[in-house]
Amino acid sequence: MRYFLRRRIPQPSRILFVESGSRRITDIAIPRLGAQFGAGVPVDLVTCFADAPRGVSQVYNVNGYHGRERRFALLRELRAHGYAVAAIVCSDEPMLNKWKWVLAAGLPAKILVVNENGDYFCLDLGHWPHIRRFLKHRAGVADAGIVRAFARIIVFPFAFSYLLLYAAAVHFRRALYRGFR
Repeated sequence: MRYFLRRRIPQPSRILFVESGSRRITDIAIPRLGAQFGAGVPVDLVTCFADAPRGVSQVYNVNGYHGRERRFALLRELRAHGYAVAAIVCSDEPMLNKWKWVLAAGLPAKILVVNENGDYFCLDLGHWPHIRRFLKHRAGVADAGIVRAFARIIVFPFAFSYLLLYAAAVHFRRALYRGFR
């Protein structure tokens, strides 16, 4: 991950888009990337779907890269293309989870985080408030969710102890009626 300490977005010659969410998000985000970086900048796609959406020039399907050596071969191939910008879909869907984090860490590119609305922000220190808000929302502790989470943490030991005591009492009562055998 390059450019983490800088807010500047480099002018890319190619953009890598990691489709780790539904196709609807990709159909929204690719035209927005084209509008920001220019329509002439080709967008390459890393996906697990069989078909490719409109607006992409090259498709890397992860289903053809099984095994550790093949995965690292894909990473080396993507690094060789010299992507300056990589957009990664971070929706609340469990698609390509391991791939997107390996690619984010392994590619020397500016990372753009794309949410489920097709909006995106840069993964850098300058956008730390957006990243923090995004993580709080994903963890369920945004707004009133933090009160519920704190209440669950406080109540859990008491509820667990009650259930253990109840189970012990029921088994003890059953042992008294049947006799200890």
